[in-house]
Amino acid sequence: MKGPDLDRERSEKLLSLKEFLKNYNEDLPSQFPRASLKLLNIFRAGYPGSFKSENGWSLDQHRKKVMDWLPGYLRANSDTDKPSTSHS
Repeated sequence: MKGPDLDRERSEKLLSLKEFLKNYNEDLPSQFPRASLKLLNIFRAGYPGSFKSENGWSLDQHRKKVMDWLPGYLRANSDTDKPSTSHS
C-alpha cells in the first residue's frame, strides 16, 4: 500500500509570501538568483492572474515561473538599480 506523497503535498500547499520565499530559496541551484520579498511582490504585481487568493503562493504553481522570470527581470533592471556615475 502506497502512503501519501509528501513531496506533492508540499508542492501544492498554499503558502504565505514569507513561507514561499523560504521554500523557494531552499535547495535552489547555485546558478539561480535568490528571490526576495520585494522581487516576489514585483512578480505578483506583474502576473495577478496567477493568484487566486491573498495567500495564493504554491511551489507547484509559482516556483518554475519565478525561476524563469527572475533572471530576465534582474538583467533588464540591473542598470536602473546602479547609482548614477555621470557628473553633469
